[in-house]
Amino acid sequence: MAIRMPKSRSNRSPMSLSLRAQRSNPGIRHAVRRRAALDCFAALAMTVGGVAPFLGGCVVGPDFVRPVPSVAASATYVEPAPGRAVHTSLPLLHRTTDAPPDVEWWRAFRDPVLDGLESRIAAQNLDVQTATARLLQSRAQLGTSQAAALPTLSGTGSAYRQQFSRNGTIGLLSGSLGGLTGGTDPTAPLTNGFESYTLGFDASWELDLWGRVRRSVESAQAQAEASAEQRRGALVSAQAELARDYVQLRGTQDLIRIYQTYVRVNQQILDVVRIRQQKGLVTGLDVASAASQVEAVQAQIPQLQQQEIQQINAISLLLGEPPLSLAQDLTGGRGIPPVPPRVPVGIPSELIRRRPDIRQAEATLHAAVADIGEAEAEFFPRVTLTASPTVNAIDPLKVFRGSSLQYMNIGPSFSIPLFEGGRLRSNLVLQQARQQEAAIAYQKAVLQGWHEVVNALASLQGDAGRRARLARQVGDARRGLDLARARYTQGVEIFTTVLQNAQVVLQAETNLSQATAGMSTDFVALSKALGGGWEGAFPPQPAPPGPPEVAQVPVAEIIPRPVVP
Repeated sequence: MAIRMPKSRSNRSPMSLSLRAQRSNPGIRHAVRRRAALDCFAALAMTVGGVAPFLGGCVVGPDFVRPVPSVAASATYVEPAPGRAVHTSLPLLHRTTDAPPDVEWWRAFRDPVLDGLESRIAAQNLDVQTATARLLQSRAQLGTSQAAALPTLSGTGSAYRQQFSRNGTIGLLSGSLGGLTGGTDPTAPLTNGFESYTLGFDASWELDLWGRVRRSVESAQAQAEASAEQRRGALVSAQAELARDYVQLRGTQDLIRIYQTYVRVNQQILDVVRIRQQKGLVTGLDVASAASQVEAVQAQIPQLQQQEIQQINAISLLLGEPPLSLAQDLTGGRGIPPVPPRVPVGIPSELIRRRPDIRQAEATLHAAVADIGEAEAEFFPRVTLTASPTVNAIDPLKVFRGSSLQYMNIGPSFSIPLFEGGRLRSNLVLQQARQQEAAIAYQKAVLQGWHEVVNALASLQGDAGRRARLARQVGDARRGLDLARARYTQGVEIFTTVLQNAQVVLQAETNLSQATAGMSTDFVALSKALGGGWEGAFPPQPAPPGPPEVAQVPVAEIIPRPVVP
């Protein structure tokens, strides 16, 4: 049963509140720790009738309170925080809904090949495996910290034979004491040799009176949570990178299809020009121009095929596969995965619980808060219970008799820091500074996540408008090419007009394909910014129950400013 120091209404310990007071009155720094010690001793005295409270003791240092950033006050991603104005001409939410994002967001593409690849990423991606190994390290470190709260017990034993020299110091005693013992040599058992058998154990237990070990365990638990969030973040990044590479691969394959189509179109134009040359209707200049256009379009295909191979290999690397191992699965006639007509993005208040990087920053902040408590506990005494009972006999048959039992070093001991040269104070200032750094990192993670979502929404909206205009341009360009070819065949249009319209059509279709792939890439970036995708592979563990009705305070009030002596 642990006795915790009484908390104020803001759910912070007296030590945490007094640290704020130190900023205005540095002269009370030592009185702060004396008051905290008196509070603990008073709490222990109230329960002096029991033993358990002494084993639990007090917990010094500030308690962690989950921060509530300003993003939670906004209803949508484009709605400003209260009291702030925003000016935008983009209807960012035209294609979005406030419904929660899909956990398996890549299924919105309705591409079974992509679904199959994404189902393998959690188990095969090497970055995720590396993050999993780091998580195992953090959990092992947590076990090390938890072991410090338990007693240590080690067994000892020995069996040896010993004999002293007759010509040494023992021999002098033999001559001196021989007359007193009636001629009997009292040192004979030593000089003739004897055997000794010893069994025992050493036990030690440091009583965590001030919560130093418990704060250490709390910090280790938070660090393990941060490692778990880091693994989830690695999975989200790998999923998004796989989807992006897949979309770019399908975009490259679509460009190859377009160029191959227009090689045939330009070859048809060249055939028409040659027929007209044979009839004497045109000169060899038109034939040369048409042939040049065929070769110009054909020359772009090998470069695109090279990009296709590189993108297939990029996907293979993400899945931990050798180069070209997925070539058979990824080469085919599938087009660019289209973006769904409506995209669920949820609300900003859900973002801080969905994005692994924000959750990791919060866990890191929690660990930094616990480290302050551990640093404060170093100022107080340490009490340790030790015992080293053994049994010893020169006859092995008498080892386990009660008369063979002997006690050594049984009882409590304590140590209190009297002079450390400022080490403890500097360590406390160091932990406070690290806590402030973690709070700033948390605020940055929240703000950066919000920015990434809004930027991805703007890109998706902008590319959607651009693609719609490019689609209309492709239709107009195709009609212009058909008209130019017909007029050229009738002899009322020069061949240069046909070539120009063919180039316009090719460029327009290329731009349309790139815009389509760009929209799908924007959807991937938006899904990554929303932080989804890890829930199915790495579900969050249930959080331990916290104290009821914990007050929510801003991040800036969680961490006292460091005391600079």
